[in-house]
Amino acid sequence: MSQTIHTHTLDNGIVLVAEEMPWLQSAAFTLLVPAGSVYDPPKREGLAGFVCEMALRGAGSRDSRQLVEALDNLGVERHEHVSDSHASFSGATLSRSLPEALAIYADILRRPHLPADQLEAGRQVMLQELQAVEDDPHHKVMIELRRRLFPPPWGRPSQGNREALMQIEIDEIRQAHDRLYRPNGLIIGVAGAIDWPKLQHEVETLFGDWQPVDVPPIELGPPEPPQTHLEQVTQQTHIGVAYPSVPYRHRDYFQAWAAVGALSGGMSARLFTEVREKRGLCYTVYASYHTLRDWGGVLCYSGTSAERAQETLDVLLAELNRLAQGIEPQELDRLKARIKSSLIMQQESSSARSGSVARDWYHLGRVRSMDELAAIIDGLTCESINAYLAQHPPGDFRVVTLGPKPLEVRVGVS
Repeated sequence: MSQTIHTHTLDNGIVLVAEEMPWLQSAAFTLLVPAGSVYDPPKREGLAGFVCEMALRGAGSRDSRQLVEALDNLGVERHEHVSDSHASFSGATLSRSLPEALAIYADILRRPHLPADQLEAGRQVMLQELQAVEDDPHHKVMIELRRRLFPPPWGRPSQGNREALMQIEIDEIRQAHDRLYRPNGLIIGVAGAIDWPKLQHEVETLFGDWQPVDVPPIELGPPEPPQTHLEQVTQQTHIGVAYPSVPYRHRDYFQAWAAVGALSGGMSARLFTEVREKRGLCYTVYASYHTLRDWGGVLCYSGTSAERAQETLDVLLAELNRLAQGIEPQELDRLKARIKSSLIMQQESSSARSGSVARDWYHLGRVRSMDELAAIIDGLTCESINAYLAQHPPGDFRVVTLGPKPLEVRVGVS
């Protein structure tokens, strides 16, 4: 299926990126607003997430209830999320409903009510999200691992902390919105059955008169210690291990990413085979690649019993170190088959493509087509991946553990 990708930059800095998928009846959109948790002021961690929560409580001519009903009546399947870099608003609907849906989201971004009488209800939602992290040891470990992998404030979680959330007032939310919800840096990704000239005109009409706002550059803080233990009386131990790698826009990204595919992704992958299947050390183990615009990294997790935790950590680190010896042809073949299946499924999803084109623009300043991605995957070889691993072996490990007692990290932590 052929792909047509369009781009248009508004005078105020908004970038509209759209991919035509005429074989679909749906259209999806992703709005990446440069209002992520990295912009939270000191002692106000969680403010970006709080702003996002409050922005959905009425906007334009609609109060909170009317806003929800309007989106439901259009059949918009929607999602909101705050990451380190962005507040993301996404939705999918029938293509004929796309203009009305975008108009509603223009109100959410530009004209939210941010009602003072709903501040406490919004605060309770934020506190519940924070409590959900506290109740999920796996999630808690991975948050702490990100803190140690990326330079502050880029590893900061969007949930914030209880002390800060309890102190945030409505005026701070309104000021943060005025400062951060802006056209310069906003990326609008759209995919599906679209009429490009009409879409371009609609976006100009909805957003073209929005005035840019200057925001100071983000200052990096001192790094967190590479290792920490979170004590908890439990029969289980949760282990997180991370190491730095290259970001998505780096020329070697796909070599590094493919190497991680040999570690994790299916029951034939190394971590599952060596740590769980052969030795029975844990009930779950995986590795995943995470990329920011300027940094990348590999995050690994294993959940195990307290009595087998030290051995699990030892074997996990040994497998990461063994990766430097290279991957085998059969591992690459399995990875390619899995990725090609994923690419085919993306071609059938307007939601997946709207997010992909928006994120591609953020990371690359352009969009990789599905054909280009397929060619890159086809071009991967054991020789190219192993040459990368020989020059950039896993190392400089960050380790976070949660359980009844700390573990000894015997290799790789600087």
